[in-house]
Amino acid sequence: MKKHYILVLFLSIAKIDAQDIDIFRQYYGRYSYTAIGNTLNPAENNPNTFCDILPSSSAELNLSPRQTIKEAYIYWAGSGDGDTSITLNGINIEAEDVLNVSFEEEDSDNISYFSCYKNITDLLKASGNGIYTVENLSIADALAANPRYCLNRTNFAGWSIFIIYEEETLPLNQVNLFHGLEIINREKQRIDITITNLNVVDNNDAKVGFLAWEGDRSLNFGESLIFQGVVLEDLPLNPRDNAFNGTNSYTGSNTLYNMDLDVYNIEDIISIGDTEAGITLTTGATDPSTGVFGADLIIINNIVTVLNTQLPDASPIINDISLVCDSQNIFVNYTIYNFNSTEVLPSGTPITFYANDVLIEQSVTNEIIQIDGSESNTIQLSVPDNIPDSFELSIVVDDDGTGTGIVPEISETNNTITQAISLIRAPIIKEIPPLEACDEGNNTAHFNLTQVENIITSASNIRYTYYETIDDANTSSNPITMPQEYSNTQYPQSIYISLDNGFCAEIVELPLTINNCLSLIVQEGMSPNNDGKNDDFSPDQVYGIFENLEIKIFNRNGTLIFVGREENPWNGYANRGINKGNLLPVGTYYYVIHLNDPNYTDPVAGWLYLNY
Repeated sequence: MKKHYILVLFLSIAKIDAQDIDIFRQYYGRYSYTAIGNTLNPAENNPNTFCDILPSSSAELNLSPRQTIKEAYIYWAGSGDGDTSITLNGINIEAEDVLNVSFEEEDSDNISYFSCYKNITDLLKASGNGIYTVENLSIADALAANPRYCLNRTNFAGWSIFIIYEEETLPLNQVNLFHGLEIINREKQRIDITITNLNVVDNNDAKVGFLAWEGDRSLNFGESLIFQGVVLEDLPLNPRDNAFNGTNSYTGSNTLYNMDLDVYNIEDIISIGDTEAGITLTTGATDPSTGVFGADLIIINNIVTVLNTQLPDASPIINDISLVCDSQNIFVNYTIYNFNSTEVLPSGTPITFYANDVLIEQSVTNEIIQIDGSESNTIQLSVPDNIPDSFELSIVVDDDGTGTGIVPEISETNNTITQAISLIRAPIIKEIPPLEACDEGNNTAHFNLTQVENIITSASNIRYTYYETIDDANTSSNPITMPQEYSNTQYPQSIYISLDNGFCAEIVELPLTINNCLSLIVQEGMSPNNDGKNDDFSPDQVYGIFENLEIKIFNRNGTLIFVGREENPWNGYANRGINKGNLLPVGTYYYVIHLNDPNYTDPVAGWLYLNY
């Protein structure tokens, strides 16, 4: 997801009349480069005359153990429109692109030259140091089809590998690889190239390298290589008037026939703050000894610059995430660090937030973050409904929302932090019926409040807490300590249950219902002698439960002798008949109790024995 500051120019494989030198790859970090390569010309083609090339040539790579290959490209070139397939150490290499340029001359057919390239990073990482041999680079068809190549002595072929490597002891550098194909000759005696995308913070040990083709040591008419107005020279290999003379700065060779692989120190030429540089190539002048005009044909293929630079290094961390129950909103506290940096991180550096790689929010740094400094912020993110409740939250610093950064950094691999998130969902509450119990007298009953737990929700890992008032439930105060044996304190009454899944709590109301329940009357005798035991007939099974009951007492002859209610139970005296107001004699009596309850329409009847 993170952006890459390795700039890429994608081109299709097609013939191009000319390709201006332009940025191809750009690297920031503790990087530098080296190059190896070799010619396929058996000798310099000026003043020699030959019309073939060698079947192969080799060069040795010898990186130190401290140098790790970052990326590698092979370039091969020669006369003609292009051979796009070669072998390197027996491995077939197919060109990613072919570049062409023409030698245009009045009254003559144009003759073309080509350069191909291929990323071979994996091959070099696997092979490491050693001998690299190129074979099957053929220009025979081109030479046979147009004799001007050999007549003009511009028949050549060769190859080079550019290796960008990382080394911890290096300073922070910007390495730029430019490529294209531009030509100078007797018809076009000068080209001016502007290389851009430079970032010169320190010019110490700054260098520029070139890969050029078809230069001849014996032809030095008006030849110069100029950088920022200064003619480059690197004696003894490359004099100021013959820069393209078949030399290799990396090996010290002066027999790299019709090929130049050179590097120059430019620390006294490039200036701090430069963002571009001008390069000029010239050829062509009159030979003072003969008075004849002469010029070399030179084809520039690659330019490489290595420049010290200072860079920030942004990295994020997530400090805290606050979730809201049953909400798509989350609050993220995060910090952007600029550790391991050599430059401040500018304000306005973009920060992008992703949920499962879907962009959900963007922000920026508010202030300049100093070297080894940081900035913390909190942001509210709204997670789209189409994102699952469990997802990956990613914070990417220096990301404009397209995976592209705007700030060059020391490292482009530490800009992302990811954390697994699960949104909080409250338990799903089912409709809860009242909890019922039998009246134990005066509208009181005992309840097992926990009986409803399997009814309220099917969610697991729920903590249930019971309260007598809604205020206590809201404040988590005064919980009921024994919910399995709860006795109501008033009637009607509701209990308030808090369901807590560890993240959020729901409060539900549980109404308590007290029912009149009839059980077997067990009192079979009474003795109204004021001893406190069975002094009246008021059975607990109905008295205090059925408030509207009516009781009737009959003697053994079936005569009604007493009618009463709960407030005046039978105490052995008659309040009906001829014995009204008198204490009745010992004997067996019969009762009929009318409960007057819609759930119990039949009276309750039985007997009891009166004694004193």
